Amino acid sequence: MISLLARHPTAANILMIALIGLGAVAAPTLRRDTFPVIPPSDVEVRIAYPGAAPGEVERGICMVIEDPVRAVENLAELQCQARDNLAIMTAEIVDGADMDRFAADIKAAVEGVTGMPEKAEDPVTRIVERIANVASVAVTGPEDPAVLHAYADRLAETLKRNPGITQADVAGFSDREIAIEMDAEALERHGLTIADVAAALARHSLDMPAGTIEGPRGDALVRFAGERRSPGEIATIPVTGSALGREVLLGEIATIARRFSDPAVATWFNGKRAAIINVTKTDSQDALKVMDALQGELATARAEAPAGISLDIAQDSTTNIVERLRIIGTNGVQGLALVLAVMWLFFGFRFSFWVALGLPVSFLGTVFVMQLTGLTINMITMVALLVAIGLLMDDSIVISENIVRRRQKGEAPLAAAVNGAMQVMPGVLASFLTTVMIVGPLGLLTGQIGAVLKFMPIVLVITLVVSLLEAFLILPHHLKHALGTDAGQSRVSRAVNGAFDRLRDGAVVPLARLALRFRYLTLGLALFALLFSVAPITGGFLKFQSFPTLESDTVEARLLLPQGMPLALTAERVGRVTDALEQINREETPKQPDRQPLVGHVTVSFGSNPDVAESGPHLATVSAALLPAGTRTTTVTAVLDRWKELTGPLPDMVALRFTDRERGPGGKPIDIRLKGGDLEQLLATAQELRAFFRGFDGVRDVTYDLRPGKREFVVRLRPANATALGVSAQSVATQLRAAFRGDTGLSFPDALGQVDIVARLSPADRGNGDDIGRIMIAGPDGALIPLSAVADITEIRGFAGITRIDGERTVSVTGSINPAVANARELIAAMKSDYLPRLAEERPDVRVVVAGEEKDTATTGSSLLRNMIVGLVGVFLILAFQFRSFIQPLAVIAAIPLGFVGVVWGHMALGIQLSMPSMVGMATLAGVVVNNSILLVEFIKGHVEQGDDILAAGVNAVRDRFRAIFLTSLTTVVGLGPLLLEQSTQAQFLRPIVTSLAFGLTGATLLALFVSPAVFAILHDLRLVRAVKPEEEMPVAAVSRPA
Repeated sequence: MISLLARHPTAANILMIALIGLGAVAAPTLRRDTFPVIPPSDVEVRIAYPGAAPGEVERGICMVIEDPVRAVENLAELQCQARDNLAIMTAEIVDGADMDRFAADIKAAVEGVTGMPEKAEDPVTRIVERIANVASVAVTGPEDPAVLHAYADRLAETLKRNPGITQADVAGFSDREIAIEMDAEALERHGLTIADVAAALARHSLDMPAGTIEGPRGDALVRFAGERRSPGEIATIPVTGSALGREVLLGEIATIARRFSDPAVATWFNGKRAAIINVTKTDSQDALKVMDALQGELATARAEAPAGISLDIAQDSTTNIVERLRIIGTNGVQGLALVLAVMWLFFGFRFSFWVALGLPVSFLGTVFVMQLTGLTINMITMVALLVAIGLLMDDSIVISENIVRRRQKGEAPLAAAVNGAMQVMPGVLASFLTTVMIVGPLGLLTGQIGAVLKFMPIVLVITLVVSLLEAFLILPHHLKHALGTDAGQSRVSRAVNGAFDRLRDGAVVPLARLALRFRYLTLGLALFALLFSVAPITGGFLKFQSFPTLESDTVEARLLLPQGMPLALTAERVGRVTDALEQINREETPKQPDRQPLVGHVTVSFGSNPDVAESGPHLATVSAALLPAGTRTTTVTAVLDRWKELTGPLPDMVALRFTDRERGPGGKPIDIRLKGGDLEQLLATAQELRAFFRGFDGVRDVTYDLRPGKREFVVRLRPANATALGVSAQSVATQLRAAFRGDTGLSFPDALGQVDIVARLSPADRGNGDDIGRIMIAGPDGALIPLSAVADITEIRGFAGITRIDGERTVSVTGSINPAVANARELIAAMKSDYLPRLAEERPDVRVVVAGEEKDTATTGSSLLRNMIVGLVGVFLILAFQFRSFIQPLAVIAAIPLGFVGVVWGHMALGIQLSMPSMVGMATLAGVVVNNSILLVEFIKGHVEQGDDILAAGVNAVRDRFRAIFLTSLTTVVGLGPLLLEQSTQAQFLRPIVTSLAFGLTGATLLALFVSPAVFAILHDLRLVRAVKPEEEMPVAAVSRPA
């Protein structure tokens, strides 16, 4: 095939044009995002239990459904959260299992449960899709929240009519309702109860089909339309008292208004009441295209908006995507230019052009395959393409360098092209297979971090396959023409090659001779260097973090007060937080380029906090949009630390967390799960553990999720009194529920959605425990009885929520760190050594499980190690086949650990912590290092088989292969160089991978040139290496010897 395409005048070019054309067509259709799309891993089941406290929800629902669900196949973890009125069960699937089948099994298991409370509603099951937020639009202007909501809802519907925008939801408001609030005295005066009002509403607000008329002109439907949909219509409903039988209009005894159900749920944007439209995307959409569509719609909406309406982008998630892809793209172009320059210095422009042309051809072929397989353009896949710049040149350089060498020895251009490619084919194919064998299994990484990082080796393998085809099928044809028209070298190339030859013969070859002569010392020094490189890690000088910190453009303060705290107190605390933010802006703005304000938009959301699954007036979140990371001079960590410092301690706070929008994979740096049956013991342990972590510098926002709930008034009937008056528990519970919850079961749709009708006592009559005792309960004869006459009322305070994980009560202690000061692994190690032994003595029933970042790192790390071992075994077997020996491959594999030396000292030199991306880069490095050693050992074998002694064979092989090894390593390092030196905060995530590859390859190349020949010579000394007999040679082996 190589000879055919090299001889044919057009075949190679047709193949090249096909790859370029397919890639060019596919490129515009590739989706762009920050990280790869990760399939959903959780199934959620929600079961409403109206009126139930968390303890009741735990006993009545969580504990009932756990056992059936835990029997479902492929369940990794089961979590059930018991809250007020609601149970939320989350089932996590095992990696790689069928999600649709898993969700169906979970649904069937839950729906098959018997024994749940009668008042519990039907379970609602869904697969938890990962929602990718594109942007948030703040709508301000109208002071009336109803008008603001109506306009925002219409705008959201307009946005969704655009084909490029499929999801746009309005936030900042609670549910809409028509509230019927009655004065207790008025009810008593007319002999009415809340139940009477609810019954009247049900009787007089009807909208139902009444049948069909069959006539000569056809059938017609009959519908009774009596539904009351406005406060005015509802006010005319007559109510008949159960005690006196006297009729009164509802409007005479009640205040009726259309409003939002929870006034505490509200959003303010730059100090103005706002509606927030959150625009999200599906997995199949391109975030940047959605943003372009949104900007176009907003431009039209602004032109048509009524006076006073403002439409602003409150949060834009695409800025980071654009910036990060720009950085990678720019550095990629720079790297490609540097690679071309290096090739030009050694081979001349014409020759280098045809070699470098393989890069865009391979990239476009890769893009086509990515489009076919559903991959996206994101930070991980872009880094893979960037890393591939150097790797793709390896095969081309090895082939082209050998072709040039044969041409210089007098072969004709066509013969040199064909024979040169054929000669190195066994080694190149072995190099390719070993690289794929190491890199390929990394595409099977597990865990949250692995689910993101695994796309790098996947894209690398695709690129290497396309590159191999280009190097053997297209490159020889082009080099035939390049050598035919200009077999000589330019003046620059001659000068560079002359200097290179002097370096090789004057320094490298003598060192190789010394290394071979003192081969045992060489091996010992290599082992010493390897062991010495472990010292910075064991000594704590080089730390490990699971994932590099990503620089966000949004910072948040998340406030949590005790349940039951009034909105006014929460607003006062929010004021302290925003004042501190304004001071930061005043301090830092002069330091920014062109004195641009550091803090842009500020959004305050009352009634919500992303850290807790609650709502109410005790919650708030302050979000601030900062200057883009590529522009500002202040880091997010500095902003957060200063914000916390200026805010100072706030009283009456359960938790106050200053954080950024966490976008990277992996869990929280501190995430400890305390398991046991006694909540009081778990609470005490959580408090101690929080105090323990707070004692370390750089630790912030440590909190736990077992929090005091709202005050709870427990009503218990006095049996004697209830029996005497004929009052039942069912009757009392139903009337209490009506008085306070207001459920009527009535609702109706309108243009903006669903509107509930609720009827309950006025706020003044349900403000404290004494009001409960004054509620009038209807007896069996219709007479009204004060609740205090038949029941005792006591006040308690339970917990806001109870979490169960895998059948056990669990309290989670979580926190964040400043990675420049604290290290999560060291904190966990300190907890295990200093706190856990004491805990085991004091509370032996409390179990401690480490989750979050530590667990994710362990999961991904174990799969990385497992897949790496599989890859190394595969490499060994391939080399054993190629070398016809199980011993000789050791000379090649010996080079792999040498890359670790460069990785460690590279991270030390640049001040970068080791991380999981570093480990993936180091694993990928192993495949690259093997490539150079394979051809080196092949040439040593060739010289030995030709009769050279081991010293001469090793020295000659180093002389023959030094330029190819040097060029392949140099082009890889040069291609990565611009990104390695990139100082942008957005590029810091990428530097660990690049550092591992660039420094690891440099160190491994320098050491392998001397260590691999020394190991081969040692094996020869031990009589473990033998020459291949002529009858054992395969035909292809004849061309693998050096010419």
